[in-house]
Parts: sequence; C-alpha cells; structure tokens
Amino acid sequence: MRSHLGSGMVVAVMSLGLPSLCLAEAKPLFDGKSLKGWEGETDKTWRIEDGAIVGGTLDAMVPRNEFLCTTASFGDFELKVRFKLLGDKTQANAGVQFRTKRIPKHHEVIGYQADIGQQYWGALYDESRRNKVLAQPDKAVLEKLVKHEDWNDYVIRCEGARIRLWLNGTLTVDYTEKDEKVDRTGIIGLQIHGGAKAKVYYKDITIEEIAAKPEK
Repeated sequence: MRSHLGSGMVVAVMSLGLPSLCLAEAKPLFDGKSLKGWEGETDKTWRIEDGAIVGGTLDAMVPRNEFLCTTASFGDFELKVRFKLLGDKTQANAGVQFRTKRIPKHHEVIGYQADIGQQYWGALYDESRRNKVLAQPDKAVLEKLVKHEDWNDYVIRCEGARIRLWLNGTLTVDYTEKDEKVDRTGIIGLQIHGGAKAKVYYKDITIEEIAAKPEK
C-alpha cells in the first residue's frame, strides 16, 4: 500500500488555465481499436472495450499490479488521458506511469505515476523507486474534483526537472525533482493495481512533445 507524507508535502490546489508552450503536434498514443504501440499482459488483464483500453475486472480480485506500456520513450511532453475507475472507492486503484522503465523479468515498473483512486487522486507517486507520494493535493478540495465511477481527465506535463499534474482542469501537483540521477525520459504506462476487484478504462490518450528551446 502506498505511504503518506506529512503536511509539508501537500500541494495547494489551484484552478489555473493551462499556459501555452512550444509544443509539437499532438499525437494519439491509442488508436481506439488496437494495442499497436503498446505491450503488456494482454491474455487476462488488458483488452479493448468500447473504444477504450481496459484493465482488471469486477468479477474477481486483480491478483497483482499490471502495466500496459508504450514501446516508445519520451522526455519532455504534455500527456492527456481520459480515465474511469470502477470498484470499491476504499480499495480500487490505478494510475498513469511516465518517465518510467520496465523492471527486467518482472511485472512491475519503476518511475513516476499520476495516481488514481483511494486517497491518492491527483497525487504524484514514485513507483518501485522511493515508493512514496512525492506531492499531493489537499484532500478536502480534491474530493470536489473527483468524478467517481465516471470519466476524469489528467494532464501531465514534464519539463526538465519540473512535473505538473492537472486533474479535471485543476492543478494538483507542481513538483521539481531535486535528484539529478533520476531519469528524465521513459515510457508511458497504464496501471491497474492489484488486491481489489477493480476495473479501469483509459481513452483519448495523446502526447505533445515539448520542443527544445533554440540556442541563441
């Protein structure tokens, strides 16, 4: 189970417009009908339903964490994802991995996660590395943002050491990585968390890579 940090790591939630950046053309990472460009456990866990990538089931407990990951890696970008999580609100959990790596010969991954579910909505979690929440929004305000068992939107923006998350249009995390050894490139991954009867949908997945600033 994920760990909590003290109040010093809680990020104030601000409703802000998304500033314009020098972005490349938005590219879909999911075509709505196939898993081209993705890899993962597709026999029992991941499939396509109604134009969305779906993981998990409400008929049986999900046995372990599973991740469907892109075959391509990305560095600085703005990622947009629509998602819906079904299941017991106290147990169901999922997330969007980024700047992530597969752990060799293992079902787990290592990297940042925009968390989904339980008390972790809108939070930045460090999967299989520091294994803790790096930054999270105020819970009282957050509860007003979450659409339980309905479609929600994440915007994930990575620029160098700075990572920002928007949940349903509201900034929930503005985090700067201070460890220079942490990778700033990696794959995108979709998670279904083990240990509960849960089902997650992901769709409308697009990425805009941030162009490097021209040298003077």
